[in-house]
Amino acid sequence: MNVVSKFSFKKPLALLVAAGTAVSALSMGFSAVQAAPVTSITVPNPPATTLDPGNWGGQILEDMGSLFEGLYGYNQQNQIVPKLATGYKISNNGRTWTFTLRQNAKWSNGDPVTAEDFVFSYFHQLEPSNTGAEIWDSVLNDVANSWAYHAGAVPKSEVGISAPSKYTLQITTATPHDILGLMAVAGSMPMDPNNFNPGVSNPLSSTNIITNGPYMVKSFTPNGTLVMVKNPNYVGAPGEYNVGNIQTINVIPAPTVPLEDFIANKLNVALISQPSDMRYIETHPALKSELHVQSTNQLFYLAFDDAAAPSPLDNLKVRQAIMEAIDRAPIVNNVLSGMGTSTTVFGGKTWPASKYETGLPYNVTQAQKLLAEAGYPGGKGFPTLQLYCEVQSTQPQGVPVAEAIQQELKQSLGINFKITPLASTQYGAVAWGGITEGIKPGLSISSGVANWSEPAQFDMQASQAILWPGTYGYSPAFRAHVAPWSENTYNPQDIALFGNPNDPKSGTTGANMAKMKTAALKAIQWLDNYYAHQPEPYRAELTAGSVPLMQQWLQLYKAWQAAKTPTDKHNAYVTAWKFVGTYTASAGSPNVGIYEKMWWYQHQPKQDQTWEMLKTEMSDNTSTSAAAKIAGKLVTQIMQQGWAAPLFLQNAVYLEDSNLTGAQPNVWSWGNFYQWQYMKAK
Repeated sequence: MNVVSKFSFKKPLALLVAAGTAVSALSMGFSAVQAAPVTSITVPNPPATTLDPGNWGGQILEDMGSLFEGLYGYNQQNQIVPKLATGYKISNNGRTWTFTLRQNAKWSNGDPVTAEDFVFSYFHQLEPSNTGAEIWDSVLNDVANSWAYHAGAVPKSEVGISAPSKYTLQITTATPHDILGLMAVAGSMPMDPNNFNPGVSNPLSSTNIITNGPYMVKSFTPNGTLVMVKNPNYVGAPGEYNVGNIQTINVIPAPTVPLEDFIANKLNVALISQPSDMRYIETHPALKSELHVQSTNQLFYLAFDDAAAPSPLDNLKVRQAIMEAIDRAPIVNNVLSGMGTSTTVFGGKTWPASKYETGLPYNVTQAQKLLAEAGYPGGKGFPTLQLYCEVQSTQPQGVPVAEAIQQELKQSLGINFKITPLASTQYGAVAWGGITEGIKPGLSISSGVANWSEPAQFDMQASQAILWPGTYGYSPAFRAHVAPWSENTYNPQDIALFGNPNDPKSGTTGANMAKMKTAALKAIQWLDNYYAHQPEPYRAELTAGSVPLMQQWLQLYKAWQAAKTPTDKHNAYVTAWKFVGTYTASAGSPNVGIYEKMWWYQHQPKQDQTWEMLKTEMSDNTSTSAAAKIAGKLVTQIMQQGWAAPLFLQNAVYLEDSNLTGAQPNVWSWGNFYQWQYMKAK
């Protein structure tokens, strides 16, 4: 392997310190030497179990742009540019997009890339049997009837995907929506049907996978090393910088000690996340010369933690007092060592919606007054609440930032918070899910991100919580009702009404289905009337496409009637149950069925319905400037009411060999590196 030589050590490495400790503990000296020509490099990224672009995992960082190429992609400035597309047209109603493809693009086996390859890829992901597909992380999230087909509720012919000709792809969305940014996401990539020929074992986890990007797979070990080599059949988009001059890219699982591995010549680039590493680099000129800092579309914010139990946080003045008592400067300068930028809005200076947002100011005097008016002068009588963050092993900045906020709130307001670090999965449920049963009331240090470039992301997830029933703006009584949804696979309230899907006998006779039918017809009648009286585009968003609820239900019911064996009857019953009832695939993120949607909308506060309408108007927009203004209005209301307060924008800090250029820290929510195809030896 021909890797870059950066340093000749005067002393051997006596010790490799553990992650999170200061590198200054190493006893070493070094001096820069002339680098050798580069043909092969070694780079870090999260491990991947598959190369399937339709699954949300580490492989998407290589899939979007390096191994696979879509109609559109990111350039080196993270702008959306044409890749396989030569142009597009949008229908008058803003829903149907017709793309034309270049006719010179090829797969790594020499076959032409056609519109049918996109259709194949999309339906491969949408197949109801493909339970690993992440429909939300691509253009499929917005395709008409995609979710209904994936759930088995409508036939394939109802889905808004087609190839009118060999080099023409047509996509119809459920509502008007700008999808260009989504076409650059991994799940929107094409796949060659030959990957799935009979006899091909585990095609998306093997070295035989056929790709169409600048690189192809030489070898791949799931959860291990991926070796990418130049694709000799690749033809890039005209007028774009498509690929550099590196012949072989060895992608290894990201190490726990990236700085040490970079110094030891084990890596050619390294992402720095520990403030202690940053301080070490700043004091060593040779390393500092290879240091790069890039802003990202990711920020950390303080938010209501979605606990079901009542607490002082139900009081508007308490929330506002806490948010106005936070001084961001010490957090950025002292805790993060400059690895972040303080902000009082959701976004950086160039983010489209930032200029339309107004957050709560840092004002300790006003904060103390508000807390006193809420009945807690000087913090007297205020109970100890929780301050949730992610454990340091997966989020190095979480605990130190929590400690700083804990100290500031104690000093400024006299109130106490107990820091509770959570493992990644549990933290995700608290920070990004709905009401979570059993957790104690408090606040969480959450991460607001943009997953990709499109109007629905302009709020940088500040309003994501309003999609879950019972979060921002809801009463403790409402939260208590929905709490069982978050921790149980199947909502116990629905089980009591029409049976338990975990019971193999359920649905094998007509008793359970009769009860479910009664519940479904009641919900459909109420929801149809409710939807009919909502303004556009909110009504279109609520109806989720063009297939009426009754049509979806009848198809599910007929499938149950047609089932012959008890097992088939039960399986058809479970599919119908998931349409009517509520189930939870992961903690805090319920899939709300039509029966509970009826209850939800019957008890939803007016403020939250208004926020949902604004979010819909922002998302269902083909004008980026109009969407940015709406996002600013929505996010401002959430911040002013103290439900969330931005803290700082994350910076991507990385080291890159001095004779290389083009390393691309991913500015979107999944972090790490991507777009390896742009790397180049000087």
